[in-house]
Amino acid sequence: MNNGILLALFAYATYSWSDAAIKALGGKLSVFEIGFFLALISGICIFLAKPREERWADFWRMKRPLAVQTRALLGLACSVLGVVAFTTIPLAEVYAIIFLSPLFITIFSILFLKEQVGPWRWFAVVAGFIGVLLVVRPGFRAIEFGHFAALAIALLGSIVVVLMRALSNHERQTTMLAFVIIHILVFNGVAMALTTARLPTWEEAGILVIAGVFSACGNIGLLRATKYAPANALASTQYSQLAWAVVIGAMIFNERPDLWAIAGIAVIGGSGLLTLARERIRLGTVRWNLFARNRP
Repeated sequence: MNNGILLALFAYATYSWSDAAIKALGGKLSVFEIGFFLALISGICIFLAKPREERWADFWRMKRPLAVQTRALLGLACSVLGVVAFTTIPLAEVYAIIFLSPLFITIFSILFLKEQVGPWRWFAVVAGFIGVLLVVRPGFRAIEFGHFAALAIALLGSIVVVLMRALSNHERQTTMLAFVIIHILVFNGVAMALTTARLPTWEEAGILVIAGVFSACGNIGLLRATKYAPANALASTQYSQLAWAVVIGAMIFNERPDLWAIAGIAVIGGSGLLTLARERIRLGTVRWNLFARNRP
């Protein structure tokens, strides 16, 4: 197992523990307070760990300002909705619904990036959707606002991925990160001022620090991982969050998924791995065809 895979697994583990810390603050602090302090703490960590070749002083220089600001606003929405989802429904259910994003990414890739999608990818997407239905089981159990928040994250997050693909060769990493953090801080800061916000206790402050530092470690870990392994090799590591959700949920929050939910989680993970395996096979076939065509 190479260093890139290990770093990615570490990153998603820290993301999961950050989400668990957010969940632990549910009902103690408002959504806006959690969002503000989380962005502040993680932003400081990310600021200190910027890429050497980039300067924060240049973050405001944009080649495609409308797309950058749209991506930042979507990041703000996902941040607020994420706090709502993680503080209201079980961790495993949040991740299961968020992992619907490949369905939306597939649709948006066809509509906006004009990508070709084969039957295997569609099969994996439909299987993932069925897995989510097994976990949530609408019509057989109460659907809470947190479920809709997680669904919105999957939808908006997929748009962010498509935008990031379009911007990756035009904008700096510091530009895209900085504007997301600024939007989150301003929005949540204003919302805190207009509501009955209070200073967190020492215990709550400690949990916020854990959430912020772990979130930053996840961001930094993934960025470092891409230097050692290609993105398609790292994508499968994200599904380790489903395992972390089950373990953390049972160990800390007494959330024990039933057999239907476990089956749904397995289907979701399997569909994601099937997509990645198919993409690797397709890429290998393309490379072989190019080699065969160009050999003497």
